[in-house]
Amino acid sequence: MSKLVIFSLLGGDLNQGFPVVTAQLWHHNQLFKITGSLPAVPKLSELYRRWHLLYEAVHQRLGSDQRIKVHSQDITNISVNDFDEVCHQLQAHINAWLKSESFQNIERQLRTLLSRDDEIRVIFETNIALLHRLPWHLWNFFEDYPKAELALSNHEYASVQVVRNSSTGKVKILAILGNSFGIDIEKDRCLLQGLTDAQTTFLVEPTRRELDEQLWNQDWDILFFAGHSASIADGEFGEIYINQSESLTISQFKNALKTAIARGLKLAIFNSCDGIGLARNLADLNIPQMIMMREPVPDLVAQEFLKNFLVAFAGGKPFYLAVREARERLQGLENDFPCASWLPLICQNPTTVSITWQELRGGWSDTETRGEVSTKSTISTPKTKSTIATRKTKLWTVLFSSVIVTLSTIGLRYLGVFEKLELQIFDQMLLLRPKEELDPRLLVVEITEKDIQSRQEMTQGLKSISDSTLAKLLNKLQKHQPRVIGLDIYRDFADPPNKSKPIQLATELSKENVVVVCKGRDRKHDPQGVKPPLGVPVERQGFTDAIQDPDGIVRRQILMMAQEPSSVCTTPYSLSLQLAARYLSYKNIQPDLNEDYVKFGSKVFKRLKPGRSGGYQQGVNLGGIQILVNYRNADYQRVSLEDVLSDKVNSDLLKDKVVLIGVTANTISDTWSTPYSAAQQPYEETPGVFIQAQMVSQILSAVLDERPILRVLPFWCDILWIWGWSSVSGLIVWRVRSHSDKGCAIFAIVIILYGVCAIALCAVPLGAIALLKQGVWLPFIPSTFAVVASGVVVLFIQSRREFPTISHPSVE
Repeated sequence: MSKLVIFSLLGGDLNQGFPVVTAQLWHHNQLFKITGSLPAVPKLSELYRRWHLLYEAVHQRLGSDQRIKVHSQDITNISVNDFDEVCHQLQAHINAWLKSESFQNIERQLRTLLSRDDEIRVIFETNIALLHRLPWHLWNFFEDYPKAELALSNHEYASVQVVRNSSTGKVKILAILGNSFGIDIEKDRCLLQGLTDAQTTFLVEPTRRELDEQLWNQDWDILFFAGHSASIADGEFGEIYINQSESLTISQFKNALKTAIARGLKLAIFNSCDGIGLARNLADLNIPQMIMMREPVPDLVAQEFLKNFLVAFAGGKPFYLAVREARERLQGLENDFPCASWLPLICQNPTTVSITWQELRGGWSDTETRGEVSTKSTISTPKTKSTIATRKTKLWTVLFSSVIVTLSTIGLRYLGVFEKLELQIFDQMLLLRPKEELDPRLLVVEITEKDIQSRQEMTQGLKSISDSTLAKLLNKLQKHQPRVIGLDIYRDFADPPNKSKPIQLATELSKENVVVVCKGRDRKHDPQGVKPPLGVPVERQGFTDAIQDPDGIVRRQILMMAQEPSSVCTTPYSLSLQLAARYLSYKNIQPDLNEDYVKFGSKVFKRLKPGRSGGYQQGVNLGGIQILVNYRNADYQRVSLEDVLSDKVNSDLLKDKVVLIGVTANTISDTWSTPYSAAQQPYEETPGVFIQAQMVSQILSAVLDERPILRVLPFWCDILWIWGWSSVSGLIVWRVRSHSDKGCAIFAIVIILYGVCAIALCAVPLGAIALLKQGVWLPFIPSTFAVVASGVVVLFIQSRREFPTISHPSVE
């Protein structure tokens, strides 16, 4: 399975630098986002322009046939003797730039996560034409990863809704052989004709109308062009010369191209010169993949590339590896055609996976993708001291040493040394709980992959369900009288209005028991946020902002938080709080909202204190009213979209319930790791709608069922707790005589400590009486460290007392 790395270069240029560069890595179905920056490097643009002029001069001097007309005034008075030196300078400057300290955080983390044998698709997102022209493949990264290949992308893109047609078992290619004046494109035709499992239609110097009709009326997998082409306006636009008298820009047959893409066009190959402008314009139409030449290309280079690419790709190699192999094989021509291996380039829509030849034959592949120190001291034990005094001395020694150990432990915890282990132990203790019963108050309506596929619906380029289907679902649910419906689907868009639809979404969203979602703006992670659906008042909106710990696991939920002034999501209340509050209002339980807590009746949900709280010590964002999620060790009642629409759901399942609607399709990236994920084999993340259900259930169960609320100790209690266990350990080790017994004593203390912490966290019931009304996350790891350290310190003190250094009297 290939890995995908996307670099986004936004908000700058080569003269100003890029203050924010992000790299996103999709690795084992997990997304890693890394940030850095790149400094200004104005010399790079000057070097490229000089290289470009020399490149054209060299090829004009060599007399190579190129698939573009190179005007002689462009190369007058340009020396070609230093071409190799400029090539080396360009490569050196690119690598020096990408070795900048501000960028090394990205490269180091990527190299940690990637293996040399990984197949890696590397995409650079930018809207700057000059950056599209740079030979990024010269970056040393590609030397170290032989199965990595480069692609470019515009910054803005979307997936395309494809109308799937039956497959013929052959790859359908539309080959345009355009203006061939001064060049030989007949070899291209022969190479395409040699594909035994392809059905190729050739248009030889077609008119605009002929080309337009073929794109409109037929389904194509590949669009191929050979002939003359050019980029104009510094690469902002591209044009192809389709015959001796006509040239076309992409915009001139945009509608036909959009139709072809919607009907399954997956790859465009421009085996012609200077295709950057073409690629930029065609990428705006969201075509999945393109291959083009970044500069003027000699005839033989174009032919050899096409031959080697088709052999590799049709022979079963992945698309990116086929392009890399064909491109690198051009190096053998560079005595006659310098920099030939620099020319071929992929342009990729990042929302799609790379294709294979077999997929082209059999149909569309879904849009996917851490010595010993000896000290001598003279100990005097006067025998005149009483036994009581000796015991007091021993006691104070132990207690004093435990204080030192406790302060050291608190210091290490403050520095975050224990945080990762504390979070892991927290998870383990939660997993010790027995299975719980289903929460009868909740029902999840899940939109599965089967639901989406069976309806073949995509809305605004996103896999989801249409407005009409959603409206019909809400209408069906309302007939069963649920108390409240939570729509855990972002709907910051709307399908075009359709008067023929009997049920409109806006009508269903206007119902008072429907709560919709939005997402707050975050300057660091999400500068835009997600708007709520139009027309729904803020009183019926809830945010779904999720909080992941540094290890990617969701252990906290936000009940309330103040939104940024410019946020498109203005509600201060979470979806889970909104749903729980509306349900409890039917039982005449009203919320008491405070900046430090949320209270329902006698149940108080106290916030985690900002800065450091419990095991969170490393500056984790604890803003807003955040609480620990007390996960229920149980599944939730669930039905599918199809079940509801087909009236297969018993009304008792819905009446007076909290109904949550969300997408659980495996191709949607709304899945999250929970403490229970690692315990599942294989590792399985939880869809967001079920985490929302856990959060709603936590509130309702605490208020109505006396289920424990998880909390942490105040800071001063943490200190007393750690000091208490440190003192117990020191005193027991002091009293036990043999070393083996001392070790067993320490081990036993740790086991008892673990049991106490587990019981406190889980609030284990004893018969009909609950041991604890509140679950408490106690500091097990720091306490264990203090127990062991205190035992070792006391053991060291005892050894010094048993084997004192003897001072002999001097003889004078």
